[in-house]
Amino acid sequence: MNDLSQSFGLSASGLKAQATRLRLVSENIANADTPGYRRKLTTFETELTSHGPTGEVRTGRVSLDQSDLTKVHDPSHPLADATGSYDGSNVDLVVEIADAREAQRSYEANLKMFDQARQMSRGLLDLLRR
Repeated sequence: MNDLSQSFGLSASGLKAQATRLRLVSENIANADTPGYRRKLTTFETELTSHGPTGEVRTGRVSLDQSDLTKVHDPSHPLADATGSYDGSNVDLVVEIADAREAQRSYEANLKMFDQARQMSRGLLDLLRR
Protein backbone atom coordinates (compact mmCIF):
# COMPACT_ATOMS: atom_id res chain seq x y z
CA MET A 1 0.00 0.00 0.00
CA ASN A 2 2.99 2.30 0.53
CA ASP A 3 3.73 2.39 -3.21
CA LEU A 4 0.15 3.41 -3.95
CA SER A 5 0.32 6.16 -1.33
CA GLN A 6 3.59 7.34 -2.82
CA SER A 7 2.04 7.50 -6.29
CA PHE A 8 -0.62 9.87 -4.94
CA GLY A 9 2.13 12.17 -3.72
CA LEU A 10 4.03 11.96 -7.00
CA SER A 11 1.03 12.83 -9.13
CA ALA A 12 -0.14 15.54 -6.72
CA SER A 13 3.28 17.22 -6.88
CA GLY A 14 3.13 17.11 -10.67
CA LEU A 15 -0.36 18.63 -10.64
CA LYS A 16 0.77 21.44 -8.37
CA ALA A 17 3.89 22.16 -10.44
CA GLN A 18 1.98 22.27 -13.72
CA ALA A 19 -0.71 24.47 -12.16
CA THR A 20 2.01 26.93 -11.13
CA ARG A 21 3.48 26.82 -14.62
CA LEU A 22 0.04 27.46 -16.14
CA ARG A 23 -0.49 30.41 -13.78
CA LEU A 24 2.79 31.97 -14.92
CA VAL A 25 1.90 31.43 -18.58
CA SER A 26 -1.46 33.13 -18.04
CA GLU A 27 0.25 36.07 -16.31
CA ASN A 28 2.61 36.37 -19.28
CA ILE A 29 -0.26 36.32 -21.77
CA ALA A 30 -2.22 38.89 -19.74
CA ASN A 31 0.77 41.24 -19.73
CA ALA A 32 1.89 40.74 -23.33
CA ASP A 33 1.01 44.35 -24.17
CA THR A 34 2.34 45.88 -20.95
CA PRO A 35 5.32 48.16 -21.66
CA GLY A 36 8.53 46.95 -20.02
CA TYR A 37 7.05 43.61 -18.91
CA ARG A 38 9.49 40.71 -18.80
CA ARG A 39 8.29 37.15 -19.29
CA LYS A 40 8.19 35.05 -16.09
CA LEU A 41 9.87 31.64 -16.14
CA THR A 42 10.17 28.79 -13.68
CA THR A 43 12.11 25.57 -13.53
CA PHE A 44 11.20 22.17 -12.14
CA GLU A 45 13.26 20.64 -9.36
CA THR A 46 13.26 17.18 -7.81
CA GLU A 47 12.24 16.98 -4.17
CA LEU A 48 15.06 15.71 -1.98
CA THR A 49 15.03 14.19 1.49
CA SER A 50 17.85 12.96 3.68
CA HIS A 51 17.40 9.55 1.99
CA GLY A 52 17.75 10.96 -1.54
CA PRO A 53 15.34 12.01 -4.27
CA THR A 54 11.66 11.23 -3.69
CA GLY A 55 10.61 11.44 -7.32
CA GLU A 56 8.29 14.32 -6.53
CA VAL A 57 8.69 17.56 -8.42
CA ARG A 58 8.30 21.18 -7.43
CA THR A 59 8.77 24.49 -9.13
CA GLY A 60 11.91 26.47 -8.55
CA ARG A 61 12.21 30.20 -8.13
CA VAL A 62 10.39 32.40 -10.59
CA SER A 63 12.83 34.32 -12.75
CA LEU A 64 12.45 36.96 -15.42
CA ASP A 65 13.43 36.33 -19.03
CA GLN A 66 16.42 38.55 -19.72
CA SER A 67 16.02 38.59 -23.50
CA ASP A 68 15.73 42.00 -25.14
CA LEU A 69 12.46 43.88 -24.93
CA THR A 70 10.87 44.70 -28.25
CA LYS A 71 11.03 48.30 -29.40
CA VAL A 72 7.60 49.67 -30.28
CA HIS A 73 7.38 52.75 -32.46
CA ASP A 74 4.41 54.87 -31.41
CA PRO A 75 5.14 58.59 -31.06
CA SER A 76 1.71 59.18 -29.47
CA HIS A 77 2.35 56.78 -26.56
CA PRO A 78 3.02 58.52 -23.22
CA LEU A 79 6.15 56.40 -22.63
CA ALA A 80 7.68 57.18 -26.04
CA ASP A 81 11.12 58.75 -26.03
CA ALA A 82 12.44 61.43 -28.40
CA THR A 83 12.60 58.89 -31.27
CA GLY A 84 8.94 57.94 -30.75
CA SER A 85 9.78 54.46 -29.41
CA TYR A 86 9.29 52.69 -26.11
CA ASP A 87 10.16 49.28 -24.67
CA GLY A 88 7.41 46.72 -25.14
CA SER A 89 7.39 43.29 -23.54
CA ASN A 90 9.42 40.21 -24.44
CA VAL A 91 6.37 37.92 -24.38
CA ASP A 92 5.86 35.88 -27.54
CA LEU A 93 2.25 34.71 -27.63
CA VAL A 94 3.07 31.70 -29.83
CA VAL A 95 5.62 30.47 -27.27
CA GLU A 96 3.21 31.09 -24.40
CA ILE A 97 0.39 29.18 -26.10
CA ALA A 98 2.75 26.27 -26.79
CA ASP A 99 3.86 26.31 -23.13
CA ALA A 100 0.22 26.40 -22.01
CA ARG A 101 -0.62 23.38 -24.15
CA GLU A 102 2.38 21.47 -22.84
CA ALA A 103 1.48 22.31 -19.23
CA GLN A 104 -2.13 21.29 -19.88
CA ARG A 105 -1.08 17.93 -21.33
CA SER A 106 1.29 17.29 -18.43
CA TYR A 107 -1.43 18.24 -15.96
CA GLU A 108 -3.83 15.80 -17.65
CA ALA A 109 -1.22 13.02 -17.53
CA ASN A 110 -0.67 13.58 -13.80
CA LEU A 111 -4.42 13.63 -13.25
CA LYS A 112 -4.76 10.27 -15.04
CA MET A 113 -1.95 8.84 -12.94
CA PHE A 114 -3.71 10.04 -9.78
CA ASP A 115 -6.99 8.49 -10.95
CA GLN A 116 -5.28 5.20 -11.81
CA ALA A 117 -3.71 5.03 -8.36
CA ARG A 118 -7.09 5.78 -6.80
CA GLN A 119 -8.75 2.99 -8.79
CA MET A 120 -5.97 0.56 -7.87
CA SER A 121 -6.26 1.37 -4.17
CA ARG A 122 -10.04 1.00 -4.33
CA GLY A 123 -9.59 -2.39 -6.03
CA LEU A 124 -7.11 -3.45 -3.35
CA LEU A 125 -9.49 -2.45 -0.58
CA ASP A 126 -12.30 -4.36 -2.28
CA LEU A 127 -10.08 -7.48 -2.39
CA LEU A 128 -9.13 -7.11 1.25
CA ARG A 129 -12.80 -6.82 2.29
CA ARG A 130 -13.66 -10.17 0.71
